Amino acid sequence: MGEPSKAKSLSWSSIGKSLIAGGLAGGVSRTAVAPLERLKILMQVQGNAKVYTGVWQGLVHMSKHEGIRGMFKGNGTNCIRIVPNSAVKFLTYEQLSRRISHHLQENGGDGQMTPLLRLAAGAGAGIIGMSATYPLDMVRGRLTVQDAKTRQYRGILHATRLIVKEEGLIALWKGWLPSVIGVIPYVGLNFCVYETLKEVVLKFYDGRDERDLSVMTRLACGAVAGTTGQTVAYPLDVVRRRLQMSGWAGAQALHAEGGHAVIYKGMTDCFMRTVKEEGVKALFKGLWPNYIKVVPSIAIAFVTYEQMKELMGVELRISS
Repeated sequence: MGEPSKAKSLSWSSIGKSLIAGGLAGGVSRTAVAPLERLKILMQVQGNAKVYTGVWQGLVHMSKHEGIRGMFKGNGTNCIRIVPNSAVKFLTYEQLSRRISHHLQENGGDGQMTPLLRLAAGAGAGIIGMSATYPLDMVRGRLTVQDAKTRQYRGILHATRLIVKEEGLIALWKGWLPSVIGVIPYVGLNFCVYETLKEVVLKFYDGRDERDLSVMTRLACGAVAGTTGQTVAYPLDVVRRRLQMSGWAGAQALHAEGGHAVIYKGMTDCFMRTVKEEGVKALFKGLWPNYIKVVPSIAIAFVTYEQMKELMGVELRISS
């Protein structure tokens, strides 16, 4: 742990490098699992339709009807969103951790971050990162869901203009509340579990420095962290995605086999109607492909971030 004066601030160079590392971490990790990300969203919003019934079946269906490009549909928009989101999220967590650690030192403590403090810092980082890029997530969701039959948006700018024109400016923030609620346990647990697991491993190998941890060890810590956070927050992610689709004419085609297009009044209405009409299991639709996506995605993001910071000569430990 550094001196209090060092914990107070970072140079602009270190901040810039941290942002670059965080942005690359987000872009690389999301592109690696883009087909699974699209399958998850399609499963979340298909209602009672049975177009996508499983991971392998869904991937084969997408590949057969839309080709390889279709499997990565919406990934460009997703990267445009996730790169700044990830950059802000990692930097915010790092700075919140520094501030908390510095405060503990000033009050006579050792400055060590506890799991609960890491959870709080991660939650704050998640809220700030998500809020800063939420309209892009809304647009990305629409672009990802549409297929050849429901194609309505030609790209990010066209989708944004059309959504604002037809549904109003506030439509770009549909699903924001469940996103805020969901990001607290999700991102909070990601950082908390990842950092705590690394600490446990380092204590097991007494005397080792964090730089001695292998890539596989970090990947394993990231996988456990991502799975834990996603399990807790997943129902809110389903509600968020459904609220984003609510009111979109193209959603009618997605629900056609189920008999109706759904328009929700808000988060509570979405929760209640989803459970009433489709059962509690509907709150976990797409969870399995999401597990398969989250395990490598979160792991790759953490490892890429730390490796990039190491290559650029910035301190390695996120919460140091």
